[in-house]
Amino acid sequence: MNTHESATLLNLTLDGQPVTARAGSTLAELLAQHPSMAELAPERYATAVDGVFVARAHRVSHILQDGQAISVFQAIVGG
Repeated sequence: MNTHESATLLNLTLDGQPVTARAGSTLAELLAQHPSMAELAPERYATAVDGVFVARAHRVSHILQDGQAISVFQAIVGG
């Protein structure tokens, strides 16, 4: 990988596993492209970036930054 290519990739963690994404990627794009998420409907899980909850509606506009940690967990509703 040359220097230009490495500058356009983000190094992230997804549920503790290292992943890469292109610079400018949104949380929704990362999740849609990741094989472990392919079979899950977006409404069936919740997400957090660096420990901060990201609502499903905001995933498409949440731009990822290098070094961030993404957590995916089962959404729990109740009363």
